Amino acid sequence: MMNPVFTQVFLGLICAAIVSLTVTPIVRVLAYKVGAVDIPRDNRRMHNKPTPLMGGLSIFLGFSVAMLLFCEITLPIFSAWFSGLIIIAVGILDDVYNLNPWIKFFIQFAAAAVPVCIGDIRIEYIDLFGHYIQFGVFSIPITLLWIVGMTNAINLIDGLDGLACGVSAICSASMLIVTLLHAEMHVALLTAILTGACVGFLPFNRNPAKIFMGDTGALFLGYMLSILSIIGVFKTTAVVSFLTPVIIFGYPLFDTTFAFIRRIRQKRSPFSADRGHLHHLIIDMGFNVRQSVAILYCICSLLGILAIMLTGARIVASIVILVVALAIGFFNYLLIRNKDTRALTGLQDTPLQPKDPNQTDSTALAKDDTATGPDK
Repeated sequence: MMNPVFTQVFLGLICAAIVSLTVTPIVRVLAYKVGAVDIPRDNRRMHNKPTPLMGGLSIFLGFSVAMLLFCEITLPIFSAWFSGLIIIAVGILDDVYNLNPWIKFFIQFAAAAVPVCIGDIRIEYIDLFGHYIQFGVFSIPITLLWIVGMTNAINLIDGLDGLACGVSAICSASMLIVTLLHAEMHVALLTAILTGACVGFLPFNRNPAKIFMGDTGALFLGYMLSILSIIGVFKTTAVVSFLTPVIIFGYPLFDTTFAFIRRIRQKRSPFSADRGHLHHLIIDMGFNVRQSVAILYCICSLLGILAIMLTGARIVASIVILVVALAIGFFNYLLIRNKDTRALTGLQDTPLQPKDPNQTDSTALAKDDTATGPDK
């Protein structure tokens, strides 16, 4: 007979997915009514027709309904949900009116302060090979930076159809397994619900997207993932517990860090949009949107597996997996960066054709598969 706790986790996931899926058509109509529509105006946006934003409202509703039905509402959980509501409100306003980035940044810090100060959700220490490093008075600023950083990390990778939502689902599912392994059942239920809310929205968000998450969804997912990592992953008894969330969120953290460095070196605002993200680089190598998203899904899944094994103290196996994965990735990179060998890999849509010296090599993307989300 199935454990009642696991049954609740499963039902919470399914409930969130169903709610998110079924309310998305309503949210899509609402987005058109309030003018939350992304119109392609520059070369960063590769979709060629106006697409409604604000899809994150579906994810929030799916998460909220399932949470109310299946979770015990404690002060920390309520404070986190209430701050998420603030984040959702900011996201909706930004999708409709395009708010100033610094205003959004300030409100994010204010919202993050609610669960930190009222719900006592903090990164108070990290476990480094059995040695606890206490942060003391620095726990509050460190926690605020982590929450705001993760909130923007998911937002910045929201550039291709289904990318940010799928990555969030993979990260949440990885945390779900970690929390189940450490019997953190209340957090496991919340991560399952967040995973389900993402999965329910994906059918409308995958390429070609019928609706984008917008800042409404990207900000909320980043915020909620950061909160769940604090209450359920940072405090596990793993050998290096602080590395677990860093590895799970490795892709968005890496992309965001280098985006900020790149923009600052170019003497631009770190919040100014550009076309230098990892998903752009993959697209420019000749892959279409679905292939690019699949590649990044694989990277996130690999990082999730690595984090799960590291959590189980299987350090040697984790290192072996990492080394093998890096070797495979390196050799694949060498093959796909070359136009001639890329076609031989089978990873390109363009069929192999006899080489004609009078004909230029074409690696253009298929026109019917280039719709992407509003890039950050």
